[in-house]
Order: sequence, then structure tokens, then C-alpha cells
Amino acid sequence: MFDADGKAVSELSLPSVFSAALRRDIITKAVVAQQSHRFQPQGRNPMAGKRTTAESFGVGRGISRVPRVGGHGPLSGTAAFAPGTMGGRQTFPPVTFKRTAKLMN
Repeated sequence: MFDADGKAVSELSLPSVFSAALRRDIITKAVVAQQSHRFQPQGRNPMAGKRTTAESFGVGRGISRVPRVGGHGPLSGTAAFAPGTMGGRQTFPPVTFKRTAKLMN
């Protein structure tokens, strides 16, 4: 213990827990658990990329079986809805129920 002037006045004996060896694995797990609490849950609208009238023509037309927009106009016949097409859905979008926070026992 020190007084107001910074001189040593007395000594205290510390508990034995302060002389225990450091467990790096537990420290790392605690730090990772705290850092994981910063993540925000991500997600996409379940209907994203599916709001279209696109349907597949099927087989026997000499074109791929990708769903295509029907009707008349500049977008008729263009591929839609399927992953990899312009305006199509994502193949594996992030889900809202994913557990991003890690817990520590």
C-alpha cells in the first residue's frame, strides 16, 4: 500500500489465484466472444429477385431452360428469377437467424 506521497506503507499478500499460469486459449476465447458481439445480423428479403413473371419455356426450343420474362418490350425474353441472371435472386443469401454472437461457458 502507498500513501498520498507515493511512499510504501505496508504490503498485502495476494491470493494464490494471482500466481496461476495464464491460459492463452481461455483468453483468446473470451476476446473472440466479446468481438463477436459487434456483428450486426444480416438478411435479405425472402422475395428479393422473385417478384417477376418469368417462367421457363421448357425443352425443345434450342435455348437454355432459364426462366424468361414474357410479354412485349425491351425486357421480354430476358432471363430472370434464377441465380446468375440480372435481377435474379441470390444463390445463398445471408439469413437473419444465423447466430453471429459467440458465447463463453
